[in-house]
Amino acid sequence: MLIIPVKDGENIDRALKRYKRKFTNTGTVRQLRSRQHFTKPSVSRRAEIQKAYYVQRLKDSAEL
Repeated sequence: MLIIPVKDGENIDRALKRYKRKFTNTGTVRQLRSRQHFTKPSVSRRAEIQKAYYVQRLKDSAEL
């Protein structure tokens, strides 16, 4: 559960913005969506390899 302490005199919009930012950073929605269906271990491993390949290509192109 996320707890956002609201300081005295703080605007509620600012506190709501902090809550939304904290909520997206925790990755709760992404985790819930991934749990909606089962993915085989081979498929998840293939996705990890593709992501690593993509990140490596980005790093290699940044070095040039």
